[in-house]
Amino acid sequence: MIYLDNNATTALDPEVLEAMMPYMTSVYGNASSTQHAMGREAAEAIENARTAVAESLGCMPGEIFFNSGATEGINTTIKGIYANYQSKGRHIITTQTEHQAVLSVCYELEKLGAEVTYLPVNSQGEISLDELKQAIRPDTILVCIMAANNETGLIYPLSAIAEVVQEAGSLFFCDATQLIGKQDLDLQEIPIDILCMSAHKIHGPKGVGALFVRRKSRPVQIRGLIDGGQQEGGFRAGTYNVAGIVGLGAAIKLSSLEDSQRMLTNRLAFEKAIKEHISDITINCEDLSRLPGTVNVTFKYTRASEIMVHTPDLALSTGSACVTGSRDPSHVLKAMGLEDEDCFSTLRVSLSKFTTDVEIKQAAELLKEGVEQVRKESPLYKMYKEGLLD
Repeated sequence: MIYLDNNATTALDPEVLEAMMPYMTSVYGNASSTQHAMGREAAEAIENARTAVAESLGCMPGEIFFNSGATEGINTTIKGIYANYQSKGRHIITTQTEHQAVLSVCYELEKLGAEVTYLPVNSQGEISLDELKQAIRPDTILVCIMAANNETGLIYPLSAIAEVVQEAGSLFFCDATQLIGKQDLDLQEIPIDILCMSAHKIHGPKGVGALFVRRKSRPVQIRGLIDGGQQEGGFRAGTYNVAGIVGLGAAIKLSSLEDSQRMLTNRLAFEKAIKEHISDITINCEDLSRLPGTVNVTFKYTRASEIMVHTPDLALSTGSACVTGSRDPSHVLKAMGLEDEDCFSTLRVSLSKFTTDVEIKQAAELLKEGVEQVRKESPLYKMYKEGLLD
């Protein structure tokens, strides 16, 4: 099988596994038990990983807090800021195309009295900076905008967004899960206040991530969600997942721009092949800045679920892994103005640093064959070709 669902999760890098193995076997001490050597060794490994993450982001190690992943980071941030900053206000801004984890938290907080503005996007998934400026109010406590969209791959102008939010005196939270490891992100240059990430999106282990909380220049006051021990300075209680944290540190050190360039080269080759050999398709956000390995493509009147049935040797996706199985059309594509039929006829193809050019060629050919098979059996596509449907 050719795995092309890397925006959902990635294969564990063998070098990451090698770095983790000692902490799953011989070095099994509790990192909080620093009275003995095995505990101190585990604690040192955690701090080394913290330094690696901080160096990759251009921040201080003391601004990095380990957790179970981006979903926990999102919950901690939005709920924590809402709890701590209600004296200023209850207004939160996000976008209609955010990850479901962000939207779900916002929906829950609305039940508790929060007022949330969901910024619209244009047909390419872009937000308007002018609309963002107009949406920010004196009682706006948090702006939540992702670094890159998990479905379309669209990369957002973080510097410009951060500047608008900072000038207005609000806090900027960025879900950078899809961007980390694929493009440089310097928090000394971009005044993001809080940022989350997950290891398993960059060939690290599942169940571990990190949250950046700015402590320098504009210190953020946020309370953790999990009470208990004093791990992470009391910010996130619970026994450390030492092996997982080591894996995150190793994965982020192994990420390189060379890998991203290779992904981009393969993505462009894939797009060229499908445009040449498959008719009536649209690559969404094609001409915009996108993640190097993400292709979101609509096959006119050709159901994506049926394409996947006819391409059993390809691991593809119809959208975000967090909502796959839902009968509703993608909220991202709907916000961009796509009709339901087009939403249901859209596939996401996402590459990794391990995807080869040979696999790309094979995948394009298999996809072509699958689409042809579906269209032979599709009355809607036949009507479309006869001019009976737009």
